[in-house]
Amino acid sequence: MTPALNRTRYLTLLGTILSQFALGSVYTWSLFNAQLSSKLDEPVSQVAFAFGLLSLSLAVASSLAGKLQERFGVRKVAMGAGLLLGVGFYLTAQASSLTMLYLCAGILVGFADGTGYLMTLSNCVKWFPERKGLISACSIGAYGLGSLGFKYINLMLLSRVGLEMTFELWGLIAMLMVLAGAMLMSDAPKQQASAQQSESRDFTLAEAMRLPQYWMLAMMFLTVCMSGLYVIGVAKDIGESYVHLPALTAANAVAVIAMANLGGRLALGVLSDKMSRIRVITLALIAAIAGMLTLLFAPLNATLFFVAIGCIAFSFGGTITVYPSLVSDFFGLNNLTKNYGVIYLGFGIGSIIGSIVASLFGGFMATFHLILALLAVALIFSLIIRAPGAAKARHQAFSGEPQLGKA
Repeated sequence: MTPALNRTRYLTLLGTILSQFALGSVYTWSLFNAQLSSKLDEPVSQVAFAFGLLSLSLAVASSLAGKLQERFGVRKVAMGAGLLLGVGFYLTAQASSLTMLYLCAGILVGFADGTGYLMTLSNCVKWFPERKGLISACSIGAYGLGSLGFKYINLMLLSRVGLEMTFELWGLIAMLMVLAGAMLMSDAPKQQASAQQSESRDFTLAEAMRLPQYWMLAMMFLTVCMSGLYVIGVAKDIGESYVHLPALTAANAVAVIAMANLGGRLALGVLSDKMSRIRVITLALIAAIAGMLTLLFAPLNATLFFVAIGCIAFSFGGTITVYPSLVSDFFGLNNLTKNYGVIYLGFGIGSIIGSIVASLFGGFMATFHLILALLAVALIFSLIIRAPGAAKARHQAFSGEPQLGKA
C-alpha cells in the first residue's frame, strides 16, 4: 500500500471512530424516559417504546445503507446521516405527543443512526482486510463508549438547561461530530480476490441469501442480540424482583453490563484476528448460555446475578463486534454492507421479540427459557457451519496443486 493510501485509511479510521462515538449516544435514551413521561403525561412504558422503535428503525436503515453508499459514497451518506440526526433530535425536543415522539425519536433518529453506523463500520473494515477484528473492535468500541461519554454530557445538560434544550444541544453536538468524522472518510477500494481466496466466495446479497449458511448466521446473530438487548433492558428489574436486591444494589447492573459489554467488544474483537472467527462466536454463545443457565437455575445472590448478566453482556458485545468480519469471511468484503445489513435486521427484531414474549406469557422467565433454547440451537449451528466453498477449497488443496507439485 502506498503512503498516500495508508494515510487515507488511517484518516478514515479516525473519522469512523469519531462518528461512531456520536452515533452511540442514542443508548443514553433511558435518561429521558421519566422527564418525557411527565412532559407528555403518558406512562413511562409507552414513552420507552420510542427506543424500541429507534432500534428497529436503526436496523432497517443499516440494511439499506449499502445501496446509498454505492450511489453517493460514504462521505456524502455519512454527512446526510449526521444532518438527519441533528434534525431528529431538534424535532424530538418539540414533541408534544407520543405520535410525534415516535416519529422523531423513533423513526428519524433511528434511521439516521442506522444509516451512519453500519455503513461507516463496514467501509472502515474494508480498508484494513489484514486486521478486520481489531478495526471492528475499535469502531464498535467507540460506539459503545459513546453511550458512556454522552451519559455524563446529557446528565449535565439536563441538570442545567432542561429537557428541550438538552435534546437540541445533544443533537447539535452529535451532528457536528458525525459531520467532522465524515469529512475524514474515503470509500475503500474494491477488494481483489487473493490466490488463496476463491472468487466464488465473494457473494452478492441475492447469492448469499440463497445459501443455508446465510440464514444460520442470521439466526445466531438474532439470538445473541435478543439475549443481550432483553437482559440490558430488564436487568435492574430482575435484580429487584427476582434476586430481591435493594434498588441501589440492583442499579449497579447498569455499570456491570457496560463494562462487560465493552470488554466483550475489545477482547473478542482482538481474539478474532488470532483464531477462527466462528470459533470466537462459539465461545461467545457458551458465555451467553452460562449466564442464562445461572439466571434460570442457580440460587441467585448479588454476585451470581452480576456474573450472569456480565456473561450475557460480554457475549452480546463480542458478537456484534466480530460479526461484520465473520460475514466478510463467509461472503467476501466487496458486498459486506449489504450482506451484513440484512443480517443486522436481527438486532431490531431481537430487540422487540423478548418484550413481546414477556408480555404474552407473563414475565421475563418465559423469555429466558426461549432465549436458552435458541442459544442451544445457535451453538450447534456455530459448530457445524462451514464457509461456502470451503469444502471445494480443501479438495483443491489436497488433490490439485500438490499432485502437480509431485509431477
